[in-house]
Amino acid sequence: MTKEEFNKIAPTIPHQPGCYKYYNDQNELLYVGKAKDLRKRVSSYFNKNLDNFKTRKLVSLIDNINITVTNTEHDAFLLENSLIKHFQPRFNIELKDDKTYPYIVIKKEPFPRVFFTRRLIRDGSEYIGPFTDVGKVRELLELVKQNITLRTCSLNLSQGNIAKNKYKVCLEYHIGNCKGPCEGLQTEAEYAENIQQVRHVLKGNIAEVIRPLKEEMVALAEQLQFEKAQILKQKIESLNTYQSKSTIVNPRLNNLDVACILSDDLHYYVNFMVVSNGTIIQVKTVQIAKILDEEEADVLALAVNQLHDTFQSNADEVIVPIEIPVADEKMKVTVPKMGDKKQLLELSLKNAEAFIQEMRKKDALQLTTTTKESAMQTLEELQDALQLTELPVHIECFDNSNFQGAYPVAAMVCFKNGLAANKEYRHYHIKTVKGINDFASMSEVVYRRYKRLSDEKQPLPQLVIIDGGKGQLGAALESIEKLGLLGKITLVGLAKREESIFFAGDSEPLQLSFTNPAHLLVRRIRDEVHRFGITFHRQIRSKGTIKNDLEDIPGIGEKTATELLQAFRSVKNIKTLTERELTKVIGASKARIVWAHFNPDTEIKTPEIIE
Repeated sequence: MTKEEFNKIAPTIPHQPGCYKYYNDQNELLYVGKAKDLRKRVSSYFNKNLDNFKTRKLVSLIDNINITVTNTEHDAFLLENSLIKHFQPRFNIELKDDKTYPYIVIKKEPFPRVFFTRRLIRDGSEYIGPFTDVGKVRELLELVKQNITLRTCSLNLSQGNIAKNKYKVCLEYHIGNCKGPCEGLQTEAEYAENIQQVRHVLKGNIAEVIRPLKEEMVALAEQLQFEKAQILKQKIESLNTYQSKSTIVNPRLNNLDVACILSDDLHYYVNFMVVSNGTIIQVKTVQIAKILDEEEADVLALAVNQLHDTFQSNADEVIVPIEIPVADEKMKVTVPKMGDKKQLLELSLKNAEAFIQEMRKKDALQLTTTTKESAMQTLEELQDALQLTELPVHIECFDNSNFQGAYPVAAMVCFKNGLAANKEYRHYHIKTVKGINDFASMSEVVYRRYKRLSDEKQPLPQLVIIDGGKGQLGAALESIEKLGLLGKITLVGLAKREESIFFAGDSEPLQLSFTNPAHLLVRRIRDEVHRFGITFHRQIRSKGTIKNDLEDIPGIGEKTATELLQAFRSVKNIKTLTERELTKVIGASKARIVWAHFNPDTEIKTPEIIE
């Protein structure tokens, strides 16, 4: 991607925090990065002089850019880490293991301990994190310790051990940091209330903690103990500004699919996120054209089921804004009202909105070109529809045409990786066919094209489309057989009116849905070969290289022939006209010449001159 190409799409990138992914022309993920401002960060790769060789190499390989919007820069950091660990792009440095990032754990045990850990163990305990600021985590835990009485020992406080009086209270009890559950001085129900307070603090619901802190701060200030009051003030400010958890990485969420749907007058937009082991690893927004007045629930259900299979998600729960049916009866459908899952749904909605804004900006800038990723998906659908043995990454299409029934020409267009390969387009003057014979003309151009490719040992297309009926397809197939290429190239015909696809020998054609991306690709190729052929006709007509039966008449030139054809559309029609009708267009003298040429057996009477 050049600087000029990037500057065209730059206005479509939002000024929001998030992650950006760079892909090459083979759709290989090269690099994942994070940004506080996506547009500024991505623009820096293309609009600055890069001193680092590796960075220059990366930029030279970039062919496609994908973005994911997050709520905060902190979430962007965590999403970047989870994406790098999952995909391991070759231009990213190797990241540390998840265990190196700090978590706060509420241990699954009687009278649970709450402590800092870097080891994430799937033992049923409740892990909150990971966190990016270790100092803030320790400060938060210290605040919890000072305001909520919890045990810090590692004793096995089972009911049996407590009943046997195996333990005695320690110094922590005597200084007021513990209420002595080891001797049965605190019940499990009382202790559970303290744990619930801890959860509120760690999840950001800190009002219950801030209120007594404020009261104590005011009391200390009234007692003129300003230093202690200042310490509490700093802790209150820290609690108010600290984000204690993230929706991007949350071990409590396990494996989920998350999806939302928006719509406008022409399209539905479905955003789909895959959450694996508590981390978001895939984000995809698809645009679906409106055909009928479909219900949003039906469209969302269709997209979720398809994308679930596409990404090979192992989720057993899907988070959606409305109830939908799912293909797997074991999958749980959740419409959250609050909590972590609701925040994930809101993040999905945010990405869908960003996608819509991006598409509208591209429309305004006339940048709605097919991406290589979507083109390859369409080719896979075409391969499946036509039951091809190979992915049709190289497609060629032929079309015969003639000008006013005389002197035929042909055109061929080439598509590679689902996109037009303009340099491979070819025009053909028909050389061996006399008169109008579409079958013979098609046989000639197909033979010339693939004989040349074979002689020059160039790669052959996987799919050749013949725009015409069964007769033209059969003629093209004869040329392929002569060249010994049968079985190496797949030929199909495209009916001009019904837009049906058929193979040689098939009695019934294949009719794809008019909204099927594979069908839309075939139509686009057909329209392109028509456009290319018509342009060729206009060029050679302007150079006077096409003649017709009219110009073979002595005394009739190109200008007169053109006037007649514009007025009567074809030579066949002109042959049926009377001399009087011709005179109205080209004058009496020329009309007499043309009429006599097409009516040689009719005697022309010279008007009698009366003196």
